[in-house]
Amino acid sequence: MIERIQIRGLGVIVDATIPFSSGLTVITGETGAGKTMVLSGFAL
Repeated sequence: MIERIQIRGLGVIVDATIPFSSGLTVITGETGAGKTMVLSGFAL
């Protein structure tokens, strides 16, 4: 299980740490908030 992701300097994200808990995690936000950058962070 992924416990957290830390992203720095990717797109609009300067520095972010996102903790995950067990179960379903949903990433929501307005246009341009960085949802796609969070998903791109998993690919790096």
